[in-house]
Amino acid sequence: MKKIELLAPVGNKECLIAAVEAGCDAVYLAGKMYGARAFAGNFSNDELISAINYCHLYGVKVYITINTIIYENEVDNFLNYVRFLHKNNVDAVILQDIGMFDLLRKKFPNLTLHASTQMNIHNFEGALFAKKYGFKRVILARETPLDIVKKINDEIDIETEVFIHGALCASYSGCCLLSSLIGHRSGNRGTCAQICRKKYDLYDINGDKLNIDNYLLSTKDLCTLKDLDKIIESGCSSLKIEGRMKRKEYVYLTVSIYKKAINNYYKYGKTNVTEKEIIELKKMFNRKFTKGFMLGEENNSFTYSKRPNHLGILAGKVLSKIGDTLKIKLLCDVNINDSFRIIDDKEDKGLVLNKFYINNKLVKSACKGDIITLKYDKYVSKNSDVLLTSCYNQIKSLDTLINSNNRKVFINMFVDVKINKPIAITLEDGKNKITKYGVIALEAINKPITKEVIKKQVSKLGDTIYSLNKLDINMDDNVYVNIKDINELRRNIVEELNDIRLYKIPYIEKEYYYKLPTFEKINKKCILLNDKEEYDKYKNSYDVIYTENKNILKENTIYKIPRIVNTYEEYDKDVLVCEYGSLIKYKSFITDFSFNVVNSYSVCFLHEIGSKRVTLSYELTLKQIQNIIVGYINRYNKKPNIEVIIDSYPEVLISKFDINKLYKVNFSYLKDEYNNMYKIYSKPNYMKIINYQKINDFNINELYKIGVNYIRREIVEKK
Repeated sequence: MKKIELLAPVGNKECLIAAVEAGCDAVYLAGKMYGARAFAGNFSNDELISAINYCHLYGVKVYITINTIIYENEVDNFLNYVRFLHKNNVDAVILQDIGMFDLLRKKFPNLTLHASTQMNIHNFEGALFAKKYGFKRVILARETPLDIVKKINDEIDIETEVFIHGALCASYSGCCLLSSLIGHRSGNRGTCAQICRKKYDLYDINGDKLNIDNYLLSTKDLCTLKDLDKIIESGCSSLKIEGRMKRKEYVYLTVSIYKKAINNYYKYGKTNVTEKEIIELKKMFNRKFTKGFMLGEENNSFTYSKRPNHLGILAGKVLSKIGDTLKIKLLCDVNINDSFRIIDDKEDKGLVLNKFYINNKLVKSACKGDIITLKYDKYVSKNSDVLLTSCYNQIKSLDTLINSNNRKVFINMFVDVKINKPIAITLEDGKNKITKYGVIALEAINKPITKEVIKKQVSKLGDTIYSLNKLDINMDDNVYVNIKDINELRRNIVEELNDIRLYKIPYIEKEYYYKLPTFEKINKKCILLNDKEEYDKYKNSYDVIYTENKNILKENTIYKIPRIVNTYEEYDKDVLVCEYGSLIKYKSFITDFSFNVVNSYSVCFLHEIGSKRVTLSYELTLKQIQNIIVGYINRYNKKPNIEVIIDSYPEVLISKFDINKLYKVNFSYLKDEYNNMYKIYSKPNYMKIINYQKINDFNINELYKIGVNYIRREIVEKK
């Protein structure tokens, strides 16, 4: 059985060292461009080269995230960046943009491509799509049930990667436009403003407020440690830890704990997870833990509405606050320089334990059950919870481990020293085996060399990444060789092993090719509606009618397949599709806005595989739409069949979490801090949130003029 890969997040050089030292098998990171975590430290091009070489020496693979959507005017720079990555032996690139995927798979046959979780591949058919068109690995949506993960692994020859720890999005990845349309920072461009972590109120259809706490969309953090054996047994290829925005200590701790559990599983058949390890993870960072929808978490246990920040562990209770003296009964051990957060009835308050006392005696540490006092001049109510949010000793210990250089590559060494033959050293690192020859050994005239001397010299590996696992020395009696010749041979063979471990991925670049259908220039009007009365009202006013309501399916209507599909229904006519599995399932289809199409290469790919027309992303200006059409015509010498949605209230978020179900209503309104109201609908497989205002107030005639064929309006369904 091939051992599962543990994949670590890396936001900067310090985190890279931490991840490798902790025992990861692979890392994912980004350069300064095109990564979905633009606010992480990330790596310059020179730093990327160093990072790749550093990791490869240790046998660690490097995956680069270029998983944002790529605008038309960025493609040339994007392609040059990928050339740089490929020539410097990156193990894989992670992609969301389907046009860029198509471009790279055709131009670079030796470049390994991974389908980002931003593509929202959440079912068996979606994985079939990824396999059919050339992805080596699919990073499954976090919501994909474990039985579907197992079915994919059992029946499709494609690697799968699943998230096992870290922050979660309220939305299916790649399906959230909240930050883009409201905060003008696109999650699909790596600049998410985490609007789901803000305060909201919830109202029912009658205008009655439903909530008490305000962080209604703030998800708990994922922690699958206790169920890791089930995930390993599903057959997936890689276990991914989230956290490219996290500190190096977080990276080291999470990687080392999960690595230990994985090793235990393969050695003993069980992970042997301890409660102490869970507590250590909580101390480092948590918003409370959930095992996630993959493992069947209940809807009501997925979010934590009281607060969206790090909660640490419960450290104590406030006994009293008299004057500026605060008295706390401890529920865990604490030390000087630890950080507390007091959960007060008015507001949370933070403090650092710079100085505290037990029985009026100044101390540097205290134990569970102790009562400590400290000076604190802010209001605190009695019985308030006290959280330990940063453990000084934990951080100090982790920093020592990160800087220990304890990770070594274990090698076997075989030394032959025979009279009148070249001395020879053979090295094995578990994957590679090399032999190198030195000077000719002579018969000793005076003092022969001893086995102990040879052992001492060949074992000098202190400044390398290697550690001797096994050493065999085969030598003649009465043989002589100069010590400096042994040392030189040892250095040379170690350098040669380094060169082999710094493997080269053959760089091949081919011509981009395509085969496209021909479309005529036409002007058509479309509408999406879901009510019988609306259908009767608009049926003669529009050329195309889409609907999600099967009860109004007519000869002249086109059914919109749900955005999240667990089971597909058969349709022998045109359908409007929203996710990648549908591209495999249906023969006659139109692609919707949810494919996040923002460049002409994506339009080309979708047309090439059969899409009758392509709906562009909401995240485009009129000028960007024109650039796509001009780019398409100039490159392919054909017209695209483009559809654009205007004058409509868009879906800004879809989620497996259903707030209506949580509050036992069929419909609700979400109100933000600016009193904007968002409609929330529950679908069979997901919840959708509708924007509070219309977008894309484009002029129809201007759109037709620049080459758009279909203009669509969408009417929000009735309550």
